[in-house]
Amino acid sequence: MTETSVPGLEAILLVGGQGTRLRPLTLGTPKPLLPTAGVPFLAHQLARARSFGVRRIVFATSYKAAMFEPVFGDGAEFGLSLEYMTEEAPLGTGGAIRNAAEGLTAAPTDPVLVLNGDILSGHDIGDQVRTHLARNAAVTLHLTEVDDPTRFGCVPTDDDGRVTAFLEKTSNPVTNRINAGCYVFTRSVIDRIPRDEVVSVERETFPGLIESGELVLGYHDRTYWLDVGTPAAFVQGSRDLVLGRLASPALPGPTGDHLALDGADVSPEAKVNNGSAVGSRAVVEAGAVVSGSVLSDECVVEAGATVTDSVLGRGARVCSGAVVRDAVIGDGAVVGPGNELQAGIRVWPGVRLPACAVRWSSDI
Repeated sequence: MTETSVPGLEAILLVGGQGTRLRPLTLGTPKPLLPTAGVPFLAHQLARARSFGVRRIVFATSYKAAMFEPVFGDGAEFGLSLEYMTEEAPLGTGGAIRNAAEGLTAAPTDPVLVLNGDILSGHDIGDQVRTHLARNAAVTLHLTEVDDPTRFGCVPTDDDGRVTAFLEKTSNPVTNRINAGCYVFTRSVIDRIPRDEVVSVERETFPGLIESGELVLGYHDRTYWLDVGTPAAFVQGSRDLVLGRLASPALPGPTGDHLALDGADVSPEAKVNNGSAVGSRAVVEAGAVVSGSVLSDECVVEAGATVTDSVLGRGARVCSGAVVRDAVIGDGAVVGPGNELQAGIRVWPGVRLPACAVRWSSDI
């Protein structure tokens, strides 16, 4: 338990999204279950939440909801108690939180942590909760700073930390502080969200609280933060965890240049580096180069192939002489010899590219 833990804290984990930006990886697997630094992405969030005193988590599921419980069970393996609440139809962020709250045991005045299932963050959750309690806030939002706030809605605060507005994406943002996707609610505030209705906390709940004069507090810091919703960001998140740029109690091995799971067959004559993760029963043959990439279980990188800053789905194969750079290769797909894939290209599951079918340059 960390020095800043809050014993007995309950949490809601929002994992209902379809992960469309990560297709084709998410066609068969929900985004929060994708292998990230050797384990399902959510394993990092669960382990971190537990380190801050969380002991019970309610999953707010929707897309492929039945796939979560077989992976995490009752949570005992993580030292947690897990509950699963499913939306029959998507209800938005607010509706999902309200639906999941039916599985909480917290009293009306207790704090409830709400986490988004696609965020990696190094911030001090315990300190955020204690700030919320000390200020008697309705909601306390984690805020982070980004270089380009035009891609996000921005969240201005006054000198006392009170959130003054939620502003949609604009070409002239008033601040580079954005909503980082981790909230602390007072339980009674969640209970006021309408049941079984589509509600957005960003567009309705939070602005409504501000307008009514209730305290919506911003908890700002400059620690590690990443939204893993795009292929490039997903690869970066896995790479950063393997390299130790963000600590995770769930990492299934020591940090270092690469991580190979039990059962992986990595030739000593292959070059695997820059935070690459190699899944169980995956094969990297002699002479292959794998840099900064995620190789899912049972995939194969043949001799002389190069895979850089990319994701290979389960059972995918990259044949000799092929180059895969900044690409997503779906489950079971085969990239034939001599292909050159890059610049964000995506190959759908089961597709077989013949030799030299796709080239980025003219040389053969």
